[in-house]
Amino acid sequence: MRVLLKVSMDTEKANEAISNGTLPKLIEASLEQIKPEAAYFTSENGQRTAFLFFDMEDSSLMPVISEPFFMNLGAKISYTPVMNREDLQKGLSQLGR
Repeated sequence: MRVLLKVSMDTEKANEAISNGTLPKLIEASLEQIKPEAAYFTSENGQRTAFLFFDMEDSSLMPVISEPFFMNLGAKISYTPVMNREDLQKGLSQLGR
């Protein structure tokens, strides 16, 4: 299932991770593991935030993906099912009229 993973990083912990060089390594390792079709980085509500869109093959991967962000960055995490254009068209075509 295609999902949006939103990672909102604790500012103090992210500052520390930048200072000690672990933030770029954590992001890179996570991107290699998740293999997102898109990854965007911004600030939201005053926190560094990542939006990663990827195909989650099994929900049992949630702890494996989430824990590095929780443990190293004190992050707030959310997973949201999402559709691309083709998914939406497929879903809409199945609606009866």
